[in-house]
Formats: sequence, C-alpha cells, structure tokens
Amino acid sequence: MDYDQAYANAAFIPGSESLPARWAAEAKAFRATLGTRAECGRTYGPGARQRFDLFHPAGKTLGLLVFVHGGYWLDFGRESWSHLAAGALAHGWACAMPSYTLAPEARIAAMVLEVAQACAAASARLPGLPMVITGHSAGGHLAARMGCADVALPGLARVVPISVLADLEPLMLTGMNERLHLDAAEAAAESPALLPRRAGVEAHVWVGGQERPAFLWQARLLSESWGCRWTVDPGRHHFDVIDALADPASPLIAACLGGL
Repeated sequence: MDYDQAYANAAFIPGSESLPARWAAEAKAFRATLGTRAECGRTYGPGARQRFDLFHPAGKTLGLLVFVHGGYWLDFGRESWSHLAAGALAHGWACAMPSYTLAPEARIAAMVLEVAQACAAASARLPGLPMVITGHSAGGHLAARMGCADVALPGLARVVPISVLADLEPLMLTGMNERLHLDAAEAAAESPALLPRRAGVEAHVWVGGQERPAFLWQARLLSESWGCRWTVDPGRHHFDVIDALADPASPLIAACLGGL
C-alpha cells in the first residue's frame, strides 16, 4: 500500500490549489464584520503560535465551540478559518480558534498539550458555560484527544472530530514523518482510537462521503472504538466538509451544538 497516496487529499480534489487563498480571504472578511465581537490574538502561552481568536455572538452567550485547524500538524493557523464561526455565532455560541506550534518544531504530543491549554484559556473567558470541541483532519485528531480520558477540561460536553486521524501508526509510513518524527511509542500514546473516551464527554465523528478511503476508515475506527455515532456527509470531500460549520442550519452544526 502506498501510504503517501492514501493520505494525499489535494491531488484528488480539482482546484484545491486555489483554496488556501480563498479561505484566508473569507476569514479576513468575516472578522471585519464582527467589530468588537472579535478578540484576536489572545495568548494562552509564551510561544509565538500560542494564540487564539475568540468570536462572540451578538446576544447572550450560551456556550463555547472550539475549532482546531488541520494541515497535517505541519501547516495553517487560526487566521484562515474565522468564517467557519458563523454557524455557532448564529445560535448564540461563542467560537474560539487556536493556533498551535507546528512540526517539526513541536512533536504531536506537545501539540496536544498546547490545544488543551488553549481550550482551557478560552473556556476561562466564559466560565460556567458548556464547551464543544471540533476540529478538522489533524485538528480532528487534536479535538478527539481532548475527549480522551487522560485529558480533563472543565465544561467539556462533546467532541466532534471531522475527517479525524484517529490511529497515527499509518502516518509513520508517509514522507510527512520526516517532519512529524512520529515513533511507535508516540503514535500509540497519541492515537484517540487506542485510548478510552472520558466519562461524561459525548462524541460524534464526522467525515465526508467523497473523502479518501483512509479517512473513511479512520472515522469508522474511532466511532467503533468509542462506541459513538459517526456520520458520512454525502458528496463532501476533505476540503469542503467543514464548510457546513458556517451554516447555522447544517446537520454538522446540529451535531456540534444540538441538545446543549
């Protein structure tokens, strides 16, 4: 099996090379509409990327949705995804988006700790409110790790990993590992599918129906390991599956916020 091909996404999505610029432009335009409801660049640690943006709804705040960005732990930052907060804000939920130190500067285990710190810092700004953590691809992995039994985050009610990387062992066999530096011990310790879900934390795994087979397998693996729901979103590929976070009426937003 060619693991580099199995976990390649852009090569199988026409026009994918234009998406990063579009995401960044949409995110910037969305931030501009919020005015003082956008708190950008709040710190949760001393590192250059240890920052989060916090977006507030127009009225009463009912909860906090945290979105953790993807990029195979190697690329992107919080600034490209602000527009995805629209769905949560429309329902009266605040939305936090952290950046975290990327590989090869940081190992994945260190990123897990950073994201936990970011979530705790964002939650502390809205004490007493429920928190839901979602994330996409590598961010889906980090979101899932927040729901594991070895991570304790006050107020965490649910995790919704999107296009999750739940078992890290296959990533050791890709060229990316030259920068990720995953070894067998870290892959086992940081794979959500190999770890128990924290008692009292709900989970719903989400994946696009047109994603690479490896991602469909990863999503099903986590849902079976945790005994939680998983949804295959028809017609969605790896890059547009998260667009639904911007739609207040989408089933994905309902999976994140419904019943809380």
